[in-house]
Amino acid sequence: MTKVIDSVPKQLLIAGNWQDAAEGARFAVDDPATGQRLCEVADAAPADGRRALDAAVAAQEAWAATAPRARSEILRRAYEIILDRREDLALLMTLEMGKPLAEAHGEVGYAAEFFRWFSEEAVRVDGGLTRTPDGANRVLVMRQPVGPCLLITPWNFPLAMGTRKIGPAIAAGCTMVLKPAPQTPLSTLALAGILAEAGLPDGVLNVVTTTDAAGVIEPLLRGGGVRKLSFTGSTPVGRLLLAQCADTVVRTSMELGGNAPFIVFEDADLDRAVDGAMVAKMRNMGEACTAANRFFVHRSVADTFAVRLAERMAALSVGPGTAPGTHVGPLIDGAGRAKADTLVRDAVNRGAKILTGGEVPDGPGHFYPPTVLTGVRPDSDLMSTEIFGPVAAVLTFDTEDEVVRAANDTEWGLVGYLFTQDIDRALRVGERLETGMVGVNTGLVSNPAAPFGGVKQSGLGREGGRIGIDEFLEYKYLAIPVADGRG
Repeated sequence: MTKVIDSVPKQLLIAGNWQDAAEGARFAVDDPATGQRLCEVADAAPADGRRALDAAVAAQEAWAATAPRARSEILRRAYEIILDRREDLALLMTLEMGKPLAEAHGEVGYAAEFFRWFSEEAVRVDGGLTRTPDGANRVLVMRQPVGPCLLITPWNFPLAMGTRKIGPAIAAGCTMVLKPAPQTPLSTLALAGILAEAGLPDGVLNVVTTTDAAGVIEPLLRGGGVRKLSFTGSTPVGRLLLAQCADTVVRTSMELGGNAPFIVFEDADLDRAVDGAMVAKMRNMGEACTAANRFFVHRSVADTFAVRLAERMAALSVGPGTAPGTHVGPLIDGAGRAKADTLVRDAVNRGAKILTGGEVPDGPGHFYPPTVLTGVRPDSDLMSTEIFGPVAAVLTFDTEDEVVRAANDTEWGLVGYLFTQDIDRALRVGERLETGMVGVNTGLVSNPAAPFGGVKQSGLGREGGRIGIDEFLEYKYLAIPVADGRG
């Protein structure tokens, strides 16, 4: 374990050089399973952020002029290196973030796929030539990179959220400043090293690790050098960043919070529904914006579903992500665990019943057991709060209209899940749900080939899929008069 930590750079990456923060500051990265320190990394100040953006701006013209095939091949080489180092990258992720090694392995593969996908999209950026209605002009449409980008990634999927943003930026010809979450900087630093090894030119990707996100980020957004912000994180922070972007009209992509409904109709295949619930709820210990938050189950099958879900949840092994057989690792920190526990206590105080879990364990680490609650009141705090933990709150419903109203009764709209064997109902309810994505008889919607994103206060824009690269491209057209030439 020490070896994989030691192999990762601990400095800032600016203009192709690994360097200490200007003020020499560093911050600790801790193991959430033990609370012990893993290492320290450079803690950037605002001046470091400015230097990183200056490097990105300086590299933009040459990078935009680089042949699409050359950009494509860099991404493809990085994809192959990531897969070759799957074991080390998975261990690194588990140590700094806590997820079990099996899940970390899955994330490494998922992260790599974004590079493979966008390596293929890099050479397919197109335009067109059209004739104006009066016949006097030709309109030549081209696509150009938007320019230097600021990328901000969260701690819950530290490798995949990096590749999901870096991949399309590289493919489109944009330079970048990337700020990872302070809880999980190591996966990002390792990724930056891989891209340099794959041939990414100096200054195209600059990485700034910091505990002073506000101090470093705000001057960059208001300063005029950033032309694109891509942020994944909480809705309150997203709102603040949008306000800061307004000063210089920075183009934005926002993947924000979620409050996903999971709907089980009376005709659902319960085996499939319980399997889907385990995936939608327990992926990443529930620390995912796509995690099912509110389980709406038809009254006729609610008791059976809840008991079966509780049995499956109770059978999960909780422990350090590096321990063999672990299904559920620690939550990211003490604040995350306290939040989950507070929400459970509130629901119980309002009349909910705990079928399994619900008690903070003794000992080190930020562990919280998989928990199932029934009889949850609609006014419980966890119904209007993103839990971000392994807690499933089960409510009942009687009619389709009733459950659609309840599912849509939230400011968020990232993803919803529905289980039914009636294709008409699946299409009808899927269209009515106010979410950017819907899982029909599945608990997993994330895929590099699909446009990931939400509506309402869950964000703006889409990541992945054929349109993912569009977020990093501008349209330009040339108007060209053409003489008739006849006679």
